[in-house]
Amino acid sequence: MSHPLNWIIDGYLKTAEENGAFDNLPGAGKPLPKREDPRDALLSHVSREHKIKPPIVVMREQIVASQARLKDLSDPDARKAEMKVLADLQMRLAMELEAFRRFG
Repeated sequence: MSHPLNWIIDGYLKTAEENGAFDNLPGAGKPLPKREDPRDALLSHVSREHKIKPPIVVMREQIVASQARLKDLSDPDARKAEMKVLADLQMRLAMELEAFRRFG
C-alpha cells in the first residue's frame, strides 16, 4: 500500500534531480555502508561500550592461545596438561555451537 503523499515526494525528488541537487554528493558511486540490524543495535552498542565478547568468540581465542602454547612446549607432562586444556576448550565450543544451532 502506498502512502498518499508519495506523488508529492516523487515530484520534489525529480525536480531536485533535474536541478543537479544530487550531483557530486560525497560517497557517490560507492557502496552503502553496512548497517546493523536495528533489532541488534542496542546489544551491539552495549557490547562495544563494555568490551564484551560472545562466549563463542572468547573460546575460539582461548583455543588459538592454547594451540600456540602447545607448539612451544617440549616437556611431555606439560604438553599432556595443555592438550587436556585444549580438548576441554574444544568440547565446550562444540557444545556452545550445538546449543546455538538448536535454540538460537
